[in-house]
Amino acid sequence: MPLLLSRAPKTPVSAAAKRVIRLSIGFQFFFTLLLWTPIFYEYQRRFGLSAAEILGIQSIYYVAFCLLAVPTGMISDRLGYRNSMLAGSAILVAGNLLVVAAPSYWGFLAHFLLIAVARSLTIVATSAYLYTFLQRTGDSAAYKQSEGSARFYSLIGRIAAWPAVGLLMAWHLPSPYWITAISAAVAVLIAYRLPALPPSTVDIDSVTHSPLATMREALSVLRAAPVLQLLIVQGVAIFTLVRICQVNLFQPILLDKQLPVISHGAVLAAMTAFEALGSMRPGVLRRFLSDTRAVFLITIVMALTLAATVFAGIPGTIALLCVFALAGGFAFPIQRQLINDAIPETPYRATLLSIESIIDRAVCAVVALVLGSFLNRGALGEFLLYSAAGSLALMAVLAVLVPVTRRRLNAGTGSIG
Repeated sequence: MPLLLSRAPKTPVSAAAKRVIRLSIGFQFFFTLLLWTPIFYEYQRRFGLSAAEILGIQSIYYVAFCLLAVPTGMISDRLGYRNSMLAGSAILVAGNLLVVAAPSYWGFLAHFLLIAVARSLTIVATSAYLYTFLQRTGDSAAYKQSEGSARFYSLIGRIAAWPAVGLLMAWHLPSPYWITAISAAVAVLIAYRLPALPPSTVDIDSVTHSPLATMREALSVLRAAPVLQLLIVQGVAIFTLVRICQVNLFQPILLDKQLPVISHGAVLAAMTAFEALGSMRPGVLRRFLSDTRAVFLITIVMALTLAATVFAGIPGTIALLCVFALAGGFAFPIQRQLINDAIPETPYRATLLSIESIIDRAVCAVVALVLGSFLNRGALGEFLLYSAAGSLALMAVLAVLVPVTRRRLNAGTGSIG
């Protein structure tokens, strides 16, 4: 980590900020170590679920994210980001143990609903906590690299673990879920050690508004921040591509290419290595492009590489998926920095981040539901081509809207934020 931190902006980082960055990296490492990701599709098939049932659960999972995003964001704003991270990681432990106890349709559905609760409570709170802490200690320049470093180390953990998942599954079928539960328990302990946020004139811990008042205030902040609105729309396509490919499309694509399940973990590990490479150096693209243009270009690259897998063999498909993952690695910390920078100092940061999340998850829910019907009729390639075309169409619309929005902002304030 010291090496990666040294690549952050050259302003000194305080001792308190360094400690929080290390704890945040540790928390994200253990919380995101979902060892079952490469095999959950096949795992559920072995217990009798059809492709439609598996993808139907995924669609419900994304809908649950949509329904939970804003309430959990408000919970984080009212009860504190640390408490939200602690509760989320504890729920993650329970969700993974449930699969072992009840490997049925309803058990898998309950498992993913608990995962949705855990991630909704934690993802937004983790980003809000780190950004707010660094902002209040005067270390906000380190945020993008800190976020990228946290993602890098969490991905390295998956790279080390995922190649063995197929063998673990062959040895003892539920072992990936047992190990994930243990990892989540470690995240609980790390969340407990996080320090309180430094004081601020706008204190998150002092928020006492009702849920309706909190939402009203958050929406008023959003209405007054056109740059934030623009960035939320820009992030939809890239988040959907990353989530659908890594979670829902990964195994169907490899199975369609006749690649044995035992090799899937190794392929996902290779993809994760490229994603980690991008996450490690999110500032590289800044030499050539602004952050908003970088995210725009990355989305186009990802859409095209995903579509190209339709025409590729096994080696070409693996190479294209690795390029896809590299682009996703660049995108995540850049998008996080853009969104957080566009949010003013406010006690509603988690709620605003949740509004962004609800839009992303809503699109994922629709896409996952549509994907299930395409898979049932053996039309995976058709789905990939349609997805790429839709992403490129959205980018074309944004290419028109972004300059218009910026000109209006420049005319009104002399700045685009």
